[in-house]
Amino acid sequence: MAGGPQIDSYKFGRIEIDGQTYTDDVIILPDGVRGGWWREEGHRLKVSDLSSVLEASPATLVVGQGAYGRMTVPTETIASLEEAGIETICMPTALAVEIYNERSRRGENLAAALHLTC
Repeated sequence: MAGGPQIDSYKFGRIEIDGQTYTDDVIILPDGVRGGWWREEGHRLKVSDLSSVLEASPATLVVGQGAYGRMTVPTETIASLEEAGIETICMPTALAVEIYNERSRRGENLAAALHLTC
């Protein structure tokens, strides 16, 4: 693991990370995976939903907004992350997985917050 856990596969509602399967949303931190991630408002990402990411303080957070990109990331959430020195990349989950794996293989200090369904 160059930069942290590696995502083996993703499909709607299911992700495999380092051989472990998850069917609930996940947060991937440099030191491991936090399964069962839940947000206060479901399809709206608030900075309060990302306390473990803020504690880990990665250089970059890759946000998977769901298979169809339905989870919104308000500008105030992005601004709070930027104030903490965390670059934020938001896109549908399949693309977010690709970006995360590519950057992780390069040894970058990053995290991911991935919505697995809609």
